[in-house]
Amino acid sequence: MGKLRGSLPRLLFDRQGPLTRELLREPGGFGLGQLPVKKKPDATTTMVCGYCSTGCGLELHLKDGAAIGLSPSTDYAVNMGMACPKGWEALAPLDAPDRATTPLLRDKGGTLRPVDWESAAGHFVTRMKAIQQEHGKDAVAFLGTGQLPCEELALLGSFAKFGMGLKHGDGNTRQCMATAVVAYKQSFGFDAPPYSYDDLEQSDVLVFVGANPCIAHPILWERVCNNPHRPRIVVLDPRRTETAQAATDHVPLHPKSDLWLLQALAHVLIRDGLIDRDFIGAHTSGFEALDAALRDFELERAAGESGIAVAEIERLARLIGRGQRVSFWWTMGVNQSHQGVRTAQAIINLALITGNIGRPGTGANSITGQCNAMGSRLFSNTTSLLGGRPWDDATHRAKVASVLGIDAGRFPEEPGWAYDQIMEGILDGSIRGLWVVATNTAHSWISQDDARQILDRLDFLVVQDMYHSTETAAHADLVLPAAGWGEKEGTFINSERRIGLIKQVRRAPGQALSDFRIFKLLAEAWGVGEMFRSWTSPEAAFELLQRCSEAQPCDITGIGGYAMLEDLRGIQWPLPAGATVERCSQRRLFEDGRFHHPDGRARLIHEAPRALPEKTSDAYPLLLLTGRGSSAQWHTQTRTGKSAVLRKLAPASAYVELSPRDAMELGIEPDEQVIVRSQRASVRARAFISHVVQPGQVFMPMHFAITNRLTLASFDPYSRQPAYKACAVKLERLEANPS
Repeated sequence: MGKLRGSLPRLLFDRQGPLTRELLREPGGFGLGQLPVKKKPDATTTMVCGYCSTGCGLELHLKDGAAIGLSPSTDYAVNMGMACPKGWEALAPLDAPDRATTPLLRDKGGTLRPVDWESAAGHFVTRMKAIQQEHGKDAVAFLGTGQLPCEELALLGSFAKFGMGLKHGDGNTRQCMATAVVAYKQSFGFDAPPYSYDDLEQSDVLVFVGANPCIAHPILWERVCNNPHRPRIVVLDPRRTETAQAATDHVPLHPKSDLWLLQALAHVLIRDGLIDRDFIGAHTSGFEALDAALRDFELERAAGESGIAVAEIERLARLIGRGQRVSFWWTMGVNQSHQGVRTAQAIINLALITGNIGRPGTGANSITGQCNAMGSRLFSNTTSLLGGRPWDDATHRAKVASVLGIDAGRFPEEPGWAYDQIMEGILDGSIRGLWVVATNTAHSWISQDDARQILDRLDFLVVQDMYHSTETAAHADLVLPAAGWGEKEGTFINSERRIGLIKQVRRAPGQALSDFRIFKLLAEAWGVGEMFRSWTSPEAAFELLQRCSEAQPCDITGIGGYAMLEDLRGIQWPLPAGATVERCSQRRLFEDGRFHHPDGRARLIHEAPRALPEKTSDAYPLLLLTGRGSSAQWHTQTRTGKSAVLRKLAPASAYVELSPRDAMELGIEPDEQVIVRSQRASVRARAFISHVVQPGQVFMPMHFAITNRLTLASFDPYSRQPAYKACAVKLERLEANPS
């Protein structure tokens, strides 16, 4: 970090209170703008993209030390010169006119007005402590995000849990990856996605379940297209998605019948001897129970539940059983389900009983959603302690306490509430203060109208974000302006466990600070600054995380700091001290057949399928599916909506896909405005008539705020992940409803 120079930083510095000015003077301190203004020669630097979990490498082209453009890296192991539209436009959101540039505090008249950082920090502390004094420490909670670097996630979780004394904190990773986390932990003994992206090019059979990588992860689909083995590509999806259209085999099963179909496949594989008994015997436990449960499995019922004929189920089982290198891939279509964990484990079971794990081109592979969801899973102090350590183990608490230099007595002995439980806590009055960091709850949370009413019940809501214009910021009592990707430094971990660098290549606007610096500022104001004195910079924090990971399955003590990550173009975990790794290497887990349970065996877990929480009826005869709409859109469009290029590539307004048969029966014409009605809300959308959806089903992209007004607040019982993907609706012509 350079010293403050120039008139604007000097002016902003002079306007701060004494506490903030002291922090700004710290070595590596807050430095308003956080970019040296000393001119540098034009150059190029490398970093990873800040959108999805693919984690592509980008070349940032600099002028006077600031990024003026970018291009995809040709020597990065992930993308090898490719980038999706979002990656090409990664800098555009930094220039948006609605950037949050100063703290905003809601006055007595209900208006958000600018204040300085000293006042903002003071109000944060005063209001939050007052709530804790009146209602108990557990009356305040926080919500984080998979959009923050590992170092910021760790500092947020540590300050909130150990400094503020909060028990309850979760992240928006709960909305996308919680199911995969729980499934891996229960089956493998640790949250350990086993694969490398190279497996996409090594398989002779690829099975995608509830995944549409053509749209959601375009660079991964390019890797599939580079597969030289002429693979069979099987897509299990109710919609004939872009991926399904490009596949060799599309299996258009009924929505949320995945578990029926996957268990039927396991039944046929076992029945016909298409399994690897040597691998099962040496490396798994629970096969006898699985075999007994599936022995009397009714294929005819599975066919009825899934809509896939018995003969087709048997054909698919033979395709999997006879493949030499079979890989299974899933994402939100599985995770966002009322029975997502058991569905994910049914996929894992198929890989285990056929011995398709630990070898090139194999694996039970969860594709992550956000750029740093994996970092959130391991280093956010939410569902686990730093390094993926369990909260309820005193030895693990002592280890982290020793590394951080914090009294272990400050550590909760169990994880706090999940996201949905925090929202319920607000509803019943047990949560009175909430700190939301880099996520947009009022748009993305399920059953949105209820979510917004819940947020309005809070005594004090703090929103920390790049933009003052988000749906959640509209409900805030205090808005803290944060720097974004490209305006700070740290590390992201992608889906294949690769740790990559982000760098500061732009100055954050106005008084916006990196989240890391905001957390440090608030810790000082709270009176616990000394507790985090060793967190002098993101790289210093990374060293703490390395020590917390020691002897864990995600051990990264062998990484020689940010310089090594830069030189080797990202490094997959694990890399323990003393281990070596090649530049741009591709490594997978479980090559030795040993898993992370104490006995070294993977668990085969089975449970009978459960019915949909909300079925169709005469009143609501259509099943609404939700998901990604285009590769130019991302989540709530908080960032992609700032790019003129991406706006041109994406639909301009919300639409609903319906089949030609349903359109004809309802008298709906193409592009007609229709009403989509669920038991929770009614919204207007443009009709898009397409054979992509089956009769009896409709689809709406999640990127438009109206979509989650319709969804049903249902959750997987093990992961607490929301089941966004299926609820009952009806369509009505707008002309028939002039009101």
